[in-house]
Amino acid sequence: MKLSVLDQSTAAKGKTQDVAIRETLAFAKHCDALGYHRYWLSEHHNSGNIVGTAPEVLMAAIAATTPRIRIGSAGVMLPHYSSFKVAEQFRVLEAIAPGRIDLGVGRAPGSDQLTSHALNPNPQNVHDMFPQQIQELQHWVTGTPLPDDHPFKRVVAHPTGNTFPEMWILGSSDYGAQLAGYFGMPYAFAYFFSYGFDVDKALELYRKNFRPSELHPKPQCTICVFALAADTEAEALYQFKPRERALIERESGIRQPLASPEEASARTLTSHEEAFSQKLLRHAVVGTAEQVKTRLDELAKRLDLDELVIVTWTYDAAPRMRSYELLAEAYGLKKS
Repeated sequence: MKLSVLDQSTAAKGKTQDVAIRETLAFAKHCDALGYHRYWLSEHHNSGNIVGTAPEVLMAAIAATTPRIRIGSAGVMLPHYSSFKVAEQFRVLEAIAPGRIDLGVGRAPGSDQLTSHALNPNPQNVHDMFPQQIQELQHWVTGTPLPDDHPFKRVVAHPTGNTFPEMWILGSSDYGAQLAGYFGMPYAFAYFFSYGFDVDKALELYRKNFRPSELHPKPQCTICVFALAADTEAEALYQFKPRERALIERESGIRQPLASPEEASARTLTSHEEAFSQKLLRHAVVGTAEQVKTRLDELAKRLDLDELVIVTWTYDAAPRMRSYELLAEAYGLKKS
């Protein structure tokens, strides 16, 4: 089983947000040394608790300071941007770390409607153009010519080279699953926050609709799952409290930095919040390393996966690093 990482650069109460960015850089080196396969970074905007707004910038810093791990976006929210500019950014990243760059793209805004408008003040049916953007991006990223009748046929994304980023489509519904299958691309399902859409159905749709491509003759998929391991189950549940509180508050439109475990544990939940907490724990995997591995293995077997991407939120950096250490040991990852 390959284990990978999704880092969302979460801000913590009582700390300035720039600390979260520096923790991301340190954590990437930590996971590289532990033997994790990929290190993916998310894109969110105007959020009080997820402050990784520019995955391509973080990727450059990580690419320059790690020797082995694959580095990717999970993802670039493509409707906000020009496909050509994204291709140029990722061609530069590929030049920094040849053969180690993943370009994951998504269709969701990663923000509210007002912020989406601030990112792209002149949208023209951007969501309807997503498939076209994917096609253009594929050509520019891989260096293959655009069709003869394409208005940008003579435009090339530099720098060119002998390798190119691996493109992924990210999703949390049937749309991304079917699109990834149609284009013959790898697909990652956001299991950690997709409470309303069935992961089994998404992967079934992807595999059913998959059309083999030159780069990907067979379906290649994974899921991003929240997992938190600690030396005891009680400690793991305690460290989970900041995420529980953050997601309960998000249901009311509140996005604040993560509260400490002490503060989050002190809050008495309403019956509605308690039900939501239990729903979260059904999707999250929290416990000792043995307990977490057992549940992850069951999930991977059920979904026929050979790679899982782990996302973990904690108030302090140390419990998160410890969680990834415990899972690396449980899975026998090869340290460098």
